[in-house]
Amino acid sequence: MSRKATIGDVAKRAKVSPTAVSRWLNGGLELPEATGARIRNAVAALDYQPHAQARRLSKGKAEAIGIVVPDISNAFFALLAGEAERIAVASGHDVVIWSSRNRIERELACFDRLRAGYIDGLLLITNHEDDGRLAERIRSMPGRVVIIDEDVVGSEAPSFFVENEFGGYEATRHLIEHGHRRIAHIGGPKGVMSAIERARGWRRALSEAGITPETQWHVFTEYEVEPATRDAVQLFALDPLPTAIFAGSDAVALGVMTQARRRGIAIPEDISLVGFDGMPINDLLGPPLTSIAQPIDDLGRRGAERLLAMINGEPFEVTRTRLPVELVTRASVAAPRKEKF
Repeated sequence: MSRKATIGDVAKRAKVSPTAVSRWLNGGLELPEATGARIRNAVAALDYQPHAQARRLSKGKAEAIGIVVPDISNAFFALLAGEAERIAVASGHDVVIWSSRNRIERELACFDRLRAGYIDGLLLITNHEDDGRLAERIRSMPGRVVIIDEDVVGSEAPSFFVENEFGGYEATRHLIEHGHRRIAHIGGPKGVMSAIERARGWRRALSEAGITPETQWHVFTEYEVEPATRDAVQLFALDPLPTAIFAGSDAVALGVMTQARRRGIAIPEDISLVGFDGMPINDLLGPPLTSIAQPIDDLGRRGAERLLAMINGEPFEVTRTRLPVELVTRASVAAPRKEKF
């Protein structure tokens, strides 16, 4: 097998120094046309292929960003990361996507790669309450991190969220307008911003309608189908049953649907259900799921655009941007039955 050509081989053939070849290939050196042509011809003749990482590091940038998601198998996070990746690739950046499994140790490891220069910036999507370590890492790397979807308290980084409380309020108002009063809520993990805010909207809508929720009407779970299926058992053990449920995410709503199906409880004939996310699959569910739709593409796009702008040296402010949500009605809500279970 023939030896791969080196930058020294190119320099020798073009009759220039290896430094001149490197700088010319990276666009950092202007040479007379004849000299540039010699280098170009030498590269072609020798089939020289510069080492991408070495070339990037020589320019002081990795020309790559990282995206941290809690679980890449979760469709919401996959769609969000996919849009951010599209924007980054269009700008000439490579993208590394890490699935943290929602473990802080795995998230912190991504910051080690950022510090080592393997990536230029990080889009962070976390889904748990911080113990202070994430915020500390983010503060130590100003201008290199953007937070999406969930807050990291004390992080001092640009962030993009949605109007969680308004979404929780609208979902619950929609159920109240259909005549429901026993409206339970199965939301995200305790201490997570989105779960706190969506539950706050649920409580506000109930309060305005003169409804005082019982403690057991509120159940906490993870934003995943399997734990939501397990934890939804608590709602189906209530006596009397709620006539409606507001789920803190569409994945959680799928867990509720699974439990209802196991018990022969029909949606929406027996229990109405509203989710939160607005996933494309909602139209295909049985029944199609009414949900609060988040602008998932906009979250990914705006987060990536802000990060790339910071990497390129544009001035930035530590802002918290809220994007709007909207209620998308389908077939999972109906008026409550008159008889009790």
